Amino acid sequence: MSAEVFRFEPRPRASVAKDREEMLDRARSLAGTLRDRASATERLGRIPPETEKDLHDAGLFRFLQPRRVGGAEFDFVTIVDVADLLARADASVAWNVANLASHHWMLGMFDPRAQDAIWGDNPDTLIASSFVFPAGRAVRGKGGYVISGRWPFSSGVEPSDWNMLAGIVVSEDEADAPDYRIFLVHRRDYRIIETWDSAGLRGTGSHDVEIEDLFVPEHMTLSIRDVAGGPTPGSVVNSGPLYRLPVFALFPYVLSGVALGNAQSCLEDYVAGSKKRSSTYTRAKLGEFQSTQIRIATAGAQIDAARTVMRRNCIDAMDDAVAGRVPDLLERARLRRDGAFTVNLCTEAVTLLFGASGAGGLFMRNAMQRRFRDAHAVNAHIAFSFDAAGADYGRAALGFPSENVTL
Repeated sequence: MSAEVFRFEPRPRASVAKDREEMLDRARSLAGTLRDRASATERLGRIPPETEKDLHDAGLFRFLQPRRVGGAEFDFVTIVDVADLLARADASVAWNVANLASHHWMLGMFDPRAQDAIWGDNPDTLIASSFVFPAGRAVRGKGGYVISGRWPFSSGVEPSDWNMLAGIVVSEDEADAPDYRIFLVHRRDYRIIETWDSAGLRGTGSHDVEIEDLFVPEHMTLSIRDVAGGPTPGSVVNSGPLYRLPVFALFPYVLSGVALGNAQSCLEDYVAGSKKRSSTYTRAKLGEFQSTQIRIATAGAQIDAARTVMRRNCIDAMDDAVAGRVPDLLERARLRRDGAFTVNLCTEAVTLLFGASGAGGLFMRNAMQRRFRDAHAVNAHIAFSFDAAGADYGRAALGFPSENVTL
């Protein structure tokens, strides 16, 4: 693809919050605007330019970026909290913010030359991803790798200048053990294939991308072995504990806050509606039904439990990194198990409330139907498959090797 296809306008540098509460306040302050734009975002199929500008102006893509390049470098639990707040307004926006912010975190673990190549030009630049390793196939060449593939689900790819694409490196005779590796690729070097037409998370623009025989220098790649916890190639410039976390053990928590905030808003809407709703046929006040009260209690308990476990695991992981502890396989599998389980709890809560909303919940003007669709779209991510995460935890508990290569 020729470099002339795209024109990139430099963005003004975002104003990064000085502390976590300021960052969370900025996320809260956008909620009304994002909620008002939610239907338009769905119709557009991506984050609208005005929303992207608002998010940049608030510095909401940079809360996990290293301080050395002007980022906030907040603790990892911030990604759950920010996604939670934004998803109460629009899950698609929250999904893209969490995704794109996490790539600043991950870039901080790459070779410093890769960091400088991207942030040196523009520290506000956006980086999309697709971590579907089997989608990419690479062979080692002199000074790097030649990669080809077609990757699905590259959320936020349209406004992004770069992409983190996963692939499996094999020897030409396939005699050596495969190396699972992440490749940093500039937008001019891949083709965007517009495939995203989904029932839920419609505004994420999670299209496919395609590459054919692209050379990627060694320093623009990162092996998953280097991000299992502890020092990384980026540690020489980013020595903080945030950049010593086990990336793929914590992968579910990058996105789990989306399910959390979406469910919380669903509950709040249901409670507000139940205070004034009456049965269409009997005119009985629905809020006086014990079944309504029990549904509210059940969904609330599910959401509160999910929030507690999500946040506690992220905080504990940071404490381990500060102390220099690297979690063993069982602990990494537990983190994946809990990530899937908590999102499943949120999905159950939304399903329960949607089912109790009656025919009114079906109307497109009612946000309940969007919450339901978004909840199930989030839950469809492989990171939230409890069959996969639960079985892997069970294997680890029983002393069998993990079947999840990223752990």
